[in-house]
Amino acid sequence: MREELGAEANCSNRSAGGEPCHGSERRFPFLQVALLGSVFVVAALGNLLFLHALWKKRKRNSRTQLFLLHLCIADLLLAFFQVLPQLFMGITPHFRGSDVACRAVKYLQVVGMSASAYLIAAMTVERYNAVCRPSVSFFRGSFRRYVAIGAAWATALAFSSPQLFIFSLRETQEHVYDCQATFIDPWGSEIYITWVTLSVFICPAVILLFCQIQICTGIYLNMKRKSLQSAAKEGRSASKGVSKTMLKTVKMTFVIIVVHMLCWSPFFLLQLWSTWNSQSAPTEAPAFIVMLLASLSCCTNPWIYLYYS
Repeated sequence: MREELGAEANCSNRSAGGEPCHGSERRFPFLQVALLGSVFVVAALGNLLFLHALWKKRKRNSRTQLFLLHLCIADLLLAFFQVLPQLFMGITPHFRGSDVACRAVKYLQVVGMSASAYLIAAMTVERYNAVCRPSVSFFRGSFRRYVAIGAAWATALAFSSPQLFIFSLRETQEHVYDCQATFIDPWGSEIYITWVTLSVFICPAVILLFCQIQICTGIYLNMKRKSLQSAAKEGRSASKGVSKTMLKTVKMTFVIIVVHMLCWSPFFLLQLWSTWNSQSAPTEAPAFIVMLLASLSCCTNPWIYLYYS
């Protein structure tokens, strides 16, 4: 949200003041640009190809494939409005665009993060209903899926709206403008970053944890019950086929959840750390590694689905 790749500018300033830059410091911005460029290419191409494949067979889409299609769109938002702006920041230190573009980019950055988290949560809730409550639901069939997906997008759009008012194109020095946030003193930034962490990461994580525990418990009890009902051979064969299909989908959902948590938890922890205790916050290199790990989240879902397909 507030990451900047400023090593190149810092190195230039120190060199102008007579203090030489080390070779590793001069190379670090170029390494950042190269890594972010690679992540962007992989994320954009992978998700565009995946989106095309899912769209071609949209009439035969299963429940999980419909969620993955929308998750792919959210990952593309992350690639174009989270990774790509970071790449440009490694090339030029200032935002190149209008005030409207500044607000739109910052808004869509959080939309991508929120939509990805809540779509995974919605997909997990769908699995929870299918495994643990197959006969209890307010909505039936495909309509239930569209309600869940619509709710995920609506939540992401609503929770991201403060970005439109917090960020603006501001004059940082004479005739130099940048896209920056304005917070109310003294606790504006701390409160806002904490709110974003709660709404974008912790709330979906609680939903994921609850549903996944219930799913695993339900599958275990279901398999244990069916193993006891082994009198008829045909019954054993049928239950085995259903369990295999169910387990495959649940495994894929579980891997998507784990990868999402591993990619984003260091990012939000670092955001909280840097906001509430900036004096002891990590230096630029560890912060970049954490930001790069978060960026990798938009690359993984097509390959996870490909593996389980």
